[in-house]
Amino acid sequence: MSLMVDPPGADRLSARVRRNTVGAHDEARRSGFLDELATGRLPWEAYADLTAQHWFIYEALESAATTMADDPVVATFLFPELRRLPSLEADLGFLYGPRWADHLFALPATTVYCTRLRDVAHRAATGFVAHQYTRYIGDLSGGQYLGPAIARSYGLPPTDGHRFFVFAGVDPPSFKDHYRSLLDAVPWSRVEQNEFIGEVDEAYRLNIGVLGELQSRWG
Repeated sequence: MSLMVDPPGADRLSARVRRNTVGAHDEARRSGFLDELATGRLPWEAYADLTAQHWFIYEALESAATTMADDPVVATFLFPELRRLPSLEADLGFLYGPRWADHLFALPATTVYCTRLRDVAHRAATGFVAHQYTRYIGDLSGGQYLGPAIARSYGLPPTDGHRFFVFAGVDPPSFKDHYRSLLDAVPWSRVEQNEFIGEVDEAYRLNIGVLGELQSRWG
């Protein structure tokens, strides 16, 4: 009788959280909204709406980065080159014009997402890193396909309207490897690790809720 042996590194935090989010990745794809954007099957206003919802989410996340900057764990994960708010505002200016802020309103699912983010990311490193991981690692993964696909589908110029997806000076594969090595080095207890993984799962659920509401609105 042979014994099942986990591969080396299977108990690392980065490996555990990746295993835990496989189903969430699949569920996000099943919403259909991002696929329809990537192939240009929705009006451009649907893309503008996604950009607006992202503004609310990243405003909440990046304000938490300021609040939590003195936390020693959070400080390890603060990378100025990841900040998306300036790029989002440039994209919104291109899509809506100089009075872009007048066009913004948060969907109910986005409000729920931001409320949760402000609650947990402003008071615990596990909460902040969980939401940061979910957003930025996703941006450096599927977002690297989605951005160029949207630009092609909606005829956006090379440098405008989709800056959100462009991380200047960042090599996504190398950065993700570095980020995961930092994650594995965090001196969290098993309880704290489980809190982190649970909050990543919650962040995925909240993001899926936003995508689902966008799909209902535009699909």
